[in-house]
Amino acid sequence: MDEEQDRKIARQGRVVSLVIAGAMMFWIAMQWLGPEIGLTTRYAVLIDLGVLAAFFWALLVSFQMWRKRQTDDG
Repeated sequence: MDEEQDRKIARQGRVVSLVIAGAMMFWIAMQWLGPEIGLTTRYAVLIDLGVLAAFFWALLVSFQMWRKRQTDDG
């Protein structure tokens, strides 16, 4: 695997890690802040689904990165 491909995969990994960390921080903040501001259950579920979508996206991109490494190494 060439250096440019390694850099692309590393950059994708950083983006995935930021999405995971950001989604989790947002979810924790909204779990704490939601009741304080009177957030309804409907919006809480919407936030949960949005965070789950971010995790699903991160899982898919991580799998693609893993597959790319597997095909390039062997």
